[in-house]
Amino acid sequence: MFASTHLRSLLFAAAIIAAPSVNAQQPKDGNAVLERMRAAYAGKWYHSLTFVQKTTVTRPDSTKNVSTWYESLRHTSAGVQLRIDVGDPAAGNGVLYTADSSWRFRDGKLTAATANGNEFLPLIEGVYVQPLERTVREVKKMSVDLSKVRAGRWRDRDVWVVGAASASDTTSPQFWVDQQRNVVVRAMVNMSPTSVLDILLDGYVTVGPAMLATKIVMSTGGKIVQEEEYSDWKTDIDLPASLFDITNWKAVPHWALKK
Repeated sequence: MFASTHLRSLLFAAAIIAAPSVNAQQPKDGNAVLERMRAAYAGKWYHSLTFVQKTTVTRPDSTKNVSTWYESLRHTSAGVQLRIDVGDPAAGNGVLYTADSSWRFRDGKLTAATANGNEFLPLIEGVYVQPLERTVREVKKMSVDLSKVRAGRWRDRDVWVVGAASASDTTSPQFWVDQQRNVVVRAMVNMSPTSVLDILLDGYVTVGPAMLATKIVMSTGGKIVQEEEYSDWKTDIDLPASLFDITNWKAVPHWALKK
């Protein structure tokens, strides 16, 4: 009896070890991947974020321009907004993004407004704090085929690749999600019919129960065009609605100028 019971125990333990975790089971589509991301941090993700960004832009002639940007992000019932002040916030140069629109400013004055937004806002913020249906609607604007999902590996970690059915497909719009951490680690966005922007999200740190990528590298044609390094990040801080008011870009004292 002991031998039989012991054998059954060993077989049962082996079955547990061999069985995939719930998260590792193949999701049926991109919607399911987005839902896993949302569920993993339900009620835990930050609704506001500020950070200082060192931005290095590499020009076509290989020369580099380094500048400091000050970024403010918040989520409200109206959606996710991202304010970027390029250089000294007192100068009034920057841009305000939503998932589907953008407004550009120079010296505090609105110079352009377009229907092209920041496609990453749904993937780095919106997915965790808003209804799944809204995230799906916003992600579809990236032209990602949410019916395609495959398992892959990225930097020795398991990922779900949404938008591409084959590892050889490096041109279709797609995003890669770490299976265990449920955060985006890579994305490919079509800038034009012949140009693909490859975006790597790295340097993840924990901020409370949530996470934040602090190093971003963007490449096209195998060449780096922009690098971003975050510092002095703060989450769930009080950001006044007036900071995101396009009619008074310089009217409200900026958090970066209060130090």
